[in-house]
Amino acid sequence: MSPSKSPSLKISSDVAFTPAVKAAQARLGSRRGYARMEQAGGWETEITPELAGFIAGLDSFFLATASKEGQPYVQHRGGPEGFLRVLGERTLAFADFGGNKQYISAGNLSENPRVQLFLMDWARRGRVKIWGAARVVERAEDPKLLEALTDPAYPAGRVERAIVIEVTAWDGNCPQHIPRRFSEDEVRALVEERDARIARLEAEVASRSAAACELPKG
Repeated sequence: MSPSKSPSLKISSDVAFTPAVKAAQARLGSRRGYARMEQAGGWETEITPELAGFIAGLDSFFLATASKEGQPYVQHRGGPEGFLRVLGERTLAFADFGGNKQYISAGNLSENPRVQLFLMDWARRGRVKIWGAARVVERAEDPKLLEALTDPAYPAGRVERAIVIEVTAWDGNCPQHIPRRFSEDEVRALVEERDARIARLEAEVASRSAAACELPKG
């Protein structure tokens, strides 16, 4: 059955495209294009190998939660590369390190499990939005999970808890308006590559100059 033929049939993009959003799309001229996307089934609901690869290269993302009353809160989460882990076809998890101890996200999740993750790859100008439902897992509840999410090489102190997310839907965005930015490690690698190339060229110039000096004079 086509989504357009049954108003009661839910599709994955309905997590964001509420009736009010669809009305705005219709008024502003984009509804027809998104309706075609809905005809194909909406957004992805499972973590594909491509998304898993994208996630594995990230060392930060943004987490949006809301209180029971709907007050939104967006928090930057950071850690070692790959600290956001894929646990299953629709499950993600990450280690919650100690911070300023406001616990706004944890408090929000205790009364409203809905979340959105905003993933950015600044260097390659990529971004992904993930909708889902999250729960807090304390160390005493599942010590093995927290151990699996811990990177001993990351100097951030003890992992306080884990956040587990069941994915509802996800969507990739176009790179328009994303400025290219590079991490310290990425810049270091680029500089080292440049310096190595300069050293090779300088050695080649020196070798050719020495060879030219050794040529017999005419």
